[in-house]
Amino acid sequence: LLENSLDAGATRLEVDLEAGGARLVRVRDDGAGIEADDLPLAIAPHATSKIRTLDDLERVLSLGFRGEALASIASVSRLSITSATQHAAHASRLELGAGGEASLAPAAHPRGTTVEVRELFFNTPARRKFLRAERTEYGHCEEVVRRLALAHFEAGFQLRHNQKPVLALRPCHGEVEREQRLAVLCGEAFLQQALGIEFEASGLLLRGWVAQPAFSRASADLQYFFVNGRVVRDRLVTHAVRQAYRDVLYHERHPAYVLYLEIDPTLVDVNVHPTKH
Repeated sequence: LLENSLDAGATRLEVDLEAGGARLVRVRDDGAGIEADDLPLAIAPHATSKIRTLDDLERVLSLGFRGEALASIASVSRLSITSATQHAAHASRLELGAGGEASLAPAAHPRGTTVEVRELFFNTPARRKFLRAERTEYGHCEEVVRRLALAHFEAGFQLRHNQKPVLALRPCHGEVEREQRLAVLCGEAFLQQALGIEFEASGLLLRGWVAQPAFSRASADLQYFFVNGRVVRDRLVTHAVRQAYRDVLYHERHPAYVLYLEIDPTLVDVNVHPTKH
């Protein structure tokens, strides 16, 4: 949902969770919005507005373009989407009934989109049993917001859980503001120990922050690597960074870093991994 908001050009994203997301996930943005006629299409299987030509498929520049996500969510929750485009006379609200029938009605909403996912797995009790404790599920959700906030400094993020504010991040317009966000998300100690890097070669640009060896960790919990704005978990990358630290870290310690690799999109196939990681 957040990737869709960012792809829609949103600069302000608000996330509300209840019961770790099992009772409610609400994502509101100020993006381009969805035309009223397109709202029923948005929840159709295999549908996406992000692929218009073959070139779009070979040079994936959007974050999420699979036409299954909204349809899948709609099949296991009480889903509603309210959206308005810039020139629309009013917003429109799409609501799905328990039987899967969709109703479309006028609504009040500023430009942008709000997606509400209520009662996750209410109709599939067997899957609901696999949900972990509220704290665990909330931790997964918070990590998603944290990663996207590190990848997209140009956007502001708000996160609330059970009506309590957790994160309030404004859009960043300069290096100082980016470092302030880094301190909020990774800790003040990481920022104080971090070295900013930027290196370009062979059509690759690598930039970001690496912590000095003195700030090594007992676990690999502070390692973020992004490729073209998308977080990636890759053994080859992890091993490469460990090799760079090999002479200055004990074997059981882990380096800390937030790194961004920019590469020609034609050289990356994000769909190789089931969850695009």
